[in-house]
Amino acid sequence: MEEKEYDVAILGAGPGGYPTAIKLAQNGKKVALIEAKDIGGTCLNRGCIPTKTLIANAEVLHHVKAAHEYGIVAKDVKIDFGYMTKQKDEIVHKLQKSLEGLVRANRIDLFCGFGKFTSPNTLKVIGKDNALIRANSIVIATGSEPKEIPAFAFDGKYIHSSTSILQLERLPKKMAIVGGGVIGCEFASLYAELGVEVSLIEALDRLLPLECETLSNFLTKSFQKRGIHLQIGALVSQIQKNEGGISVLLKDGKKIDADLALVAIGRSLNIADIGLEKAGVVTDKGMIPVDECMQTNVAGIYAIGDITAKAMYAHVATHQGFVAASHILNEEERLHMDYDAIPGVIFTHPEIGTVGMNLEQALKRGYSAKRASYPLSALGKAQAAKETEGFAQVVIDTETGQILGAQIVGADASSLISCMTYAIANELTIECITDTIHAHPTLAESWMEASFIARGIPLHFPPVVKKS
Repeated sequence: MEEKEYDVAILGAGPGGYPTAIKLAQNGKKVALIEAKDIGGTCLNRGCIPTKTLIANAEVLHHVKAAHEYGIVAKDVKIDFGYMTKQKDEIVHKLQKSLEGLVRANRIDLFCGFGKFTSPNTLKVIGKDNALIRANSIVIATGSEPKEIPAFAFDGKYIHSSTSILQLERLPKKMAIVGGGVIGCEFASLYAELGVEVSLIEALDRLLPLECETLSNFLTKSFQKRGIHLQIGALVSQIQKNEGGISVLLKDGKKIDADLALVAIGRSLNIADIGLEKAGVVTDKGMIPVDECMQTNVAGIYAIGDITAKAMYAHVATHQGFVAASHILNEEERLHMDYDAIPGVIFTHPEIGTVGMNLEQALKRGYSAKRASYPLSALGKAQAAKETEGFAQVVIDTETGQILGAQIVGADASSLISCMTYAIANELTIECITDTIHAHPTLAESWMEASFIARGIPLHFPPVVKKS
């Protein structure tokens, strides 16, 4: 087997691996990028892009069904789910090809095969490409896969993961979703919009248990209004396969019949069988610990993305890769990770955007914090566009006025959260928001209005009556 020498080898070509490779190559490093499946990783091929393509289709359908509210008559609306899935696959394939071209344009050597450590600075690649790669630095970016429970193992027909569910060619009439976290809620929202009768089952006491209660409660009411059947605080004991469908048996004796089930109860980190023991890299509870430079316990070996179990977002993996690259390049002003300024988006209907701390987290960390919110229904733009569902809220330190966090529910929340991400990343105070001119009429005015309320001087909202 041919041995090849590189400055840096990167194990995994997902949203963490390939941007890291590009940054290093652009700074003169000879880089090997190794991918066992498809370039772009889970995000492009089995996660962010295919799901958001289907969700975009559902958004169009939502507006078409509400067309009469705008004085537009749209009759005999039909769903061509086969065309939707074909379009999804075409978009993924197009982006794959574009990404592969980008990697090669940066003179990065792409190896298609499974990479495994044979020592702290060598990787053996087996697959379409076979090679022994030696590198001064190695970045592990192997990502994660849907977590499987042996009691109801995935079969890709009746019991699906978030990966296999994307291969459906026909819409079921009824679907049971086990798991009321981000993935479960996104798929529940998507398929309910497409006319599927959805039952959503969550073992904990509320949806989105990792988010604040205000967001959880709002989404719960929104889902109930849309006819999604919720089973909260319910444990699944078994999923039985029947002729042409399934039955989800709950521990309280209830039974939910459906055509198929989606099990979305977390993700498993891809660190098995990659030879970490040969490299001397330690793990902790299934993840790889790293320092502030994303370096593992072994000098010259870095880990980024889901396998660090910091925050499982594609954009976090990308920035962690930049931090690792900055350290490898020995830049004078090295990048760092600010885990208090990470935006998160949940692509339900309505969308949810978050950044920084919620009120509960801020209080737990010892801040003298408070929360102020503003309903989108009070905005002229929201009324004009008939997008009044939702609210924007800010969390501030009452002693300094620093913005600690922000959350928003409603139309375009995925984009609107960005401006508050800038504010938190740059440690701005609430006065910085109220002193900034916001374009009118826009949904972004909700941040200004919530900020005025946080300061105790509401603008387009009734004044706070002080008790005597």
